Amino acid sequence: MTDTITRDIIEHLGFTDEIERLRRYIEAWVAGCSAEMRPLLEWQFIAKPKYFRPLTIFSCYRAVREGEIPESIIRSAAVLEMMHNVSLVIDDILDKSPERRGKATMHTRFGELNALMASGFIVAEGYRLSAEDPHDILLFSDLLKRLGVAECAQWRLRRQPLGVEDWLAIAGEDTGSMFETCACLATRDDALRKFAHLLGVLYHGCDDVGDVKGLESLGGGGEEDLRDGILTLPASLAIADPSISALFCKPDPTPEDLTIISAAMITALPAADKKLDELAAEAKWEAQLHTATPATLFALVDYTRELSRR
Repeated sequence: MTDTITRDIIEHLGFTDEIERLRRYIEAWVAGCSAEMRPLLEWQFIAKPKYFRPLTIFSCYRAVREGEIPESIIRSAAVLEMMHNVSLVIDDILDKSPERRGKATMHTRFGELNALMASGFIVAEGYRLSAEDPHDILLFSDLLKRLGVAECAQWRLRRQPLGVEDWLAIAGEDTGSMFETCACLATRDDALRKFAHLLGVLYHGCDDVGDVKGLESLGGGGEEDLRDGILTLPASLAIADPSISALFCKPDPTPEDLTIISAAMITALPAADKKLDELAAEAKWEAQLHTATPATLFALVDYTRELSRR
């Protein structure tokens, strides 16, 4: 998601002030942290983040309540963003990613030990900031457990002859759990949990499709998933062909194998787009079922769906 798209979403949904309050909250938190950790936290947080998950929190809150977003929700959004960044740091180490969105990853800049220690520090700080809110603490605890299980499952299931239903399960625990947490932080109940789950799976799928379109244009973000045999949405469709599945499941695919798999994933893009359209429609149906004024949530779904088209 480019900075322009992010800005457009924020302005369209009417959360410019709330995002600025969130940014100031995170900057103040970083400034007050240990001097030893501060350079790492500044590197990770003081940049141009997308803030799509906090935006989901604000949108879910506004869908069920009127009035100004309270400071408690700003704090919840900040801690959620912290937990999200922990997952990014660990993913980058696992994927051996030297860069993220054109910037050196934390472990590349500061070393793996420092990045891992910073991850633990961020989690501890998130719980400290939430100390007086048992509701948030329980949600963050559940989220971190689900993310850990999802990461282990995703790696265990690499290079396996799986399908779209398996991808839905993986995406639902990986990204769906994060978005579920956003909704529950906002509404303080489970009213929009299913909507947010679908939104998260849609986001995950749009990211998968965007990565393959990057492969198609030489130099996107899908090389690592292709190399590691990760089950993305386009891969789950491509390996329905037994010959592609055989290549995908090889322990050590050759560059030629990866080229063939990549071409098959590109061919699968129309089917992937169809699945994303179905997820978007289902998410909108859930929003309409559980809110009297779902326009903000509809817009969030539409913007998410557009991510794979850019």
